Amino acid sequence: MSEPGEGKEPPKGPSDKWLDVTRKTFHSATFKAGQYKRIVQKKIDLGALHKKISMAYADLGKVIDDSRGAGEGDILATDQVQQLLQRLDSLKQAAETLEQEIEAIKTESTTEGEHEETH
Repeated sequence: MSEPGEGKEPPKGPSDKWLDVTRKTFHSATFKAGQYKRIVQKKIDLGALHKKISMAYADLGKVIDDSRGAGEGDILATDQVQQLLQRLDSLKQAAETLEQEIEAIKTESTTEGEHEETH
């Protein structure tokens, strides 16, 4: 025979509620810590990319100055300058991607984190 409340959770007592609250608080804290860790790592990567971008700009400036000093005509059309410009473009794109990833991590919520962990 089937009891009227079968299939439903029994009413929670004070200790069960306390455990649920503790579990949710723990999950929220660990989620925020993980989120912070991922943001910090992305920012470290972004800092390294910005350093590479600065170095590429310095290299580009040196190549342009050397070419100008050598009396070359169309400095921007040289292979070396074009390669540096392409490198700069790819580095800037990578930096933009990292910035977008950082913003996406910042907007994540603990409910999304719970959903991801269960799947």
